[in-house]
Amino acid sequence: MSASPPHSLLLKNPNRHLLRNPNNATTTGFNAFPLNYSSRPNKRISITCSTAQVQDRPATTSQSQDRLFNFAAGPATLPENVLKKAESELYNWHGCGMSVMEMSHRGGATTQFAAIPLNLCKPDDPVDYIVTGSWGDKAFKEATKYCKPTVIWSGKSEKYTQIPSFDLFEQNLNAKYLHICANETIHGVEFKTYPTPKNENGILIADMSSNFCSKPVDVTKFGVIYAGAQKNVGPSGVTIVIIRKDLIGNAQEITPVMLDYKIHAENNSLYNTPPCYGIYMCGLVFDDLLAQGGLAAIEKKNIKKAQILYDTIDQSNGFYRCTVEKSVRSLMNVPFTLEKSELEAEFIKEAAKEKMVQLKGHRSVGGIRASIYNAMPLAGVEKLVAFMNDFQARHA
Repeated sequence: MSASPPHSLLLKNPNRHLLRNPNNATTTGFNAFPLNYSSRPNKRISITCSTAQVQDRPATTSQSQDRLFNFAAGPATLPENVLKKAESELYNWHGCGMSVMEMSHRGGATTQFAAIPLNLCKPDDPVDYIVTGSWGDKAFKEATKYCKPTVIWSGKSEKYTQIPSFDLFEQNLNAKYLHICANETIHGVEFKTYPTPKNENGILIADMSSNFCSKPVDVTKFGVIYAGAQKNVGPSGVTIVIIRKDLIGNAQEITPVMLDYKIHAENNSLYNTPPCYGIYMCGLVFDDLLAQGGLAAIEKKNIKKAQILYDTIDQSNGFYRCTVEKSVRSLMNVPFTLEKSELEAEFIKEAAKEKMVQLKGHRSVGGIRASIYNAMPLAGVEKLVAFMNDFQARHA
């Protein structure tokens, strides 16, 4: 695909240059537009917060001198007292130790599971899916409604712990596309290299929701890259889609207007009101990534964090276990279990007392999961491994 047409980046982002060239290579012809898809269902979570009551601010009846009178139809003006309260709670919501934007909202890229086949296929078109975990499986099942997908390989029988040699994939030579999930958040399996579609006109599509902007990626290898922002880029509610321009404009007639890539491209992704604040936060994160030295520098930091955590697991003499094959272990999500599974609840409880939270594994697999995305500092991982060593010493 060296002669691939340029791509469009569907995201409103004032810092286009970062994603125009995510691998520090020379690429041209990229545009930046906003796209706001958010569809994973909400789920309540329990966070222990301070019992101190936050003083409600009285409603204001006049406008501060540094504020304009905004008569826009939308996004419209918000109550000044509400904005000031949000400002005061932004960093540490009610004493929880985290921002409300960092709490679980279940907003992600799931809508793209339908948008991709609707935009790229006819109802009878064959497509291939490699299923390396739960999210790849969900994407495949959604595609069955809009085209003729085939799972050419699944890691389910091995409990999603490996990715075989690409030569073992029996691809359909007529498949319109080959779909992968680049990093499986639940099972901790990550593609380190990427397969090539055997159909010379086929394209590679990747769900990069949980490792987007964690390392350099050559976007010219892909027809579509999509990612929910809420892992490495910003708060939930924003989904990024990078699509090759010649693939836009072929949606099925049944495609809802808000899922048609052509509508978003033609309207600068402003066909409807985008999630403005979420996009603003993404822009700030991109600035921060650039200030750290770009994606190559970020990858080095992520490798170091993951290495000390995996080393602690592997050197625990079986007290901690990670069953994922070492060659495809995720740099973003590290799932592990305790040899004495009855201790896992105590592990999570004691870790929370040490201000380390959200370590419980996904409900479908149990165990422990440490997600160590870009913004997790090295100090956080070092504190976790120190706690793991201490916990093992007390319970071995």
